[in-house]
Amino acid sequence: LLGQRLITQYQCGSCHAIPGVAAARGRIGPSLQAFGKRSYIAGRIPNRPDALAQWLVAPASLVSDTAMPSMGVSREEARHMAAYLGQLE
Repeated sequence: LLGQRLITQYQCGSCHAIPGVAAARGRIGPSLQAFGKRSYIAGRIPNRPDALAQWLVAPASLVSDTAMPSMGVSREEARHMAAYLGQLE
């Protein structure tokens, strides 16, 4: 899956534990296990694919005081990453 490869490429696992992503055992950010079942992103934003893609591109545009950094993810890449995270149950 492209989304899974992009999550590895952008080293999301440095901060998050992510099922299906090798070496994604980070503990700084929350685990992304069962992300597709969550109601909210960052506890504030409704968990929809378009909102998640925006979050991955520019997290501070949605939550100004977030610790989540902008990683240089393109909109197209974010759509693939959001699709992968959305199917985690």
